Amino acid sequence: MSYTVVWFKRDLRVQDHAPLHHAAGRGPVLALYVLEPSLWAQPDAALQHLNFLRETLRDLALQLRPLGATLQLAVGEVPEVLARLHASQPFARLMSHEETGNGHTFERDKAVARWCAQAGVQWQEWPQHGVVRRLPSRKVWTARWKALMHAAPWPTPQPGEIQGLTLPWGGERWPDAQPLGLSGPGLETPEPAQRQKGGRTLALQVLHDFLEQRSRSYRGGISSPLSAPTACSRLSPHLALGSLGMRELVQATTAHLQRLREQADPDSAWQRKGLSAFLSRLHWHCHFIQKLEDEPALEFFNVHRGYDGLREDSFNPAHFDALTAGRTGWPMVDACVAQLRATGWINFRMRAMLVSVAAYALWLHWRPVGLWLARQFLDYEPGIHWSQMQMQSGTTGINTTRVYNPVKQAQDHDPDGHFVRRWLPALRRVPDAWLNQPWLMPPDVRARCGVAVRPDGDWVDSIPQPQVDLASATREAKARLYERRGQPEVREAKAAIVEKHGSRLIRPRAKRSAASSRAAAKSSPPTQQQLDLGI
Repeated sequence: MSYTVVWFKRDLRVQDHAPLHHAAGRGPVLALYVLEPSLWAQPDAALQHLNFLRETLRDLALQLRPLGATLQLAVGEVPEVLARLHASQPFARLMSHEETGNGHTFERDKAVARWCAQAGVQWQEWPQHGVVRRLPSRKVWTARWKALMHAAPWPTPQPGEIQGLTLPWGGERWPDAQPLGLSGPGLETPEPAQRQKGGRTLALQVLHDFLEQRSRSYRGGISSPLSAPTACSRLSPHLALGSLGMRELVQATTAHLQRLREQADPDSAWQRKGLSAFLSRLHWHCHFIQKLEDEPALEFFNVHRGYDGLREDSFNPAHFDALTAGRTGWPMVDACVAQLRATGWINFRMRAMLVSVAAYALWLHWRPVGLWLARQFLDYEPGIHWSQMQMQSGTTGINTTRVYNPVKQAQDHDPDGHFVRRWLPALRRVPDAWLNQPWLMPPDVRARCGVAVRPDGDWVDSIPQPQVDLASATREAKARLYERRGQPEVREAKAAIVEKHGSRLIRPRAKRSAASSRAAAKSSPPTQQQLDLGI
């Protein structure tokens, strides 16, 4: 009997699902998800990711059932699972979406390709999100992205259309039971008690709520940690696992925006601007994943190799421990870490601030910081994550240096201290005048507040002493970076990176003379735009 295996990866839906659509028209289908022990042993995996996946798979199984398919779950390495299946019940075709994941999934996909070639199985893949495999040039990427986003979605199979098959050995009971044989550093840490829950049903509810209501606050609301939890779409975890498709999200947002425009209600003008900004960020979502697709090594090595050795040899474990424990002494930084532990999410500006403080004030290399944050972020998306880690750390060679002052960020985005007081109990007794730099409080003020300042402060009844002087440490870090950036060989390598990864978008500029424009064009290649993703 000839049949098709549809391998679900990070595309856990039945809507606009090219592999499922094409397989349904070719005969019997085995819908397969493989739980890979080696993947969950990776240092970027976390228990919250596993349980969000569990919830999403449970929802996927419910979606498949009316179509005639039963989701089959196997535990093991993918090539071995496929080989076992093929030996027991030979199949001719494997269908899936392309995946731009971490380095481990990249190597796994290459192993699957080798197995398919050896076994004579045809493996057919379709694009996921707006990422283009084997992209010939960045010059054509935007046009390709728009074409894909504007194309009609793949039809969803009709009820009873699929002739579903089961694994010969019966499959696994997971996600209804605890999976066996999984271990890894991130699976040993308790998950955030307030994290979002997974599954397409909830994803559609979040999408509807955002389009109809919360998008009214999107523009102007996504930067502050006070307003961002409701102003942001909160769809990123669902995009990461594919319970919502990118094209589906772009088209739903575009349609809602068009309805608002047709109504011509002046009260919706701010909401329309917010949705337009959201659409642009969906474009940038794929732009950053494309970087990892084009250069998988950026997960492990500096994009600009001229920055090798800048931070690697001066890594300070005490600084890293203070950051990850949320005890740097800078209230805005430590409040964000506390929120991450509780919810698995903080808004993009605060993520950028965390990385900036790690890279400059604490002079930490982006790789270990990035692995820690990957486990903290429920919506961890490797392409976006590692590109942003390098951008904010100044190692791409093509981006403007962004150094976030955590004291100023608190003044700008939490002026009354509601956010830091919520997450750091010791600050609830500290006067406003000392809220952003509480370590500077005079002894008599500390005594009246009933709090102490000490190196091992825990933010409960004591305040941590900052590891370094913020101003001098930042100044020294910027000097080191600019010295490296100024080296001739580092400057010369910049153009090639722009050619490979630059966005090709030109930011609006003030008018200037033709002569000055020509001089500016000769002085340096265009750099890609930077923005707050804020999805």
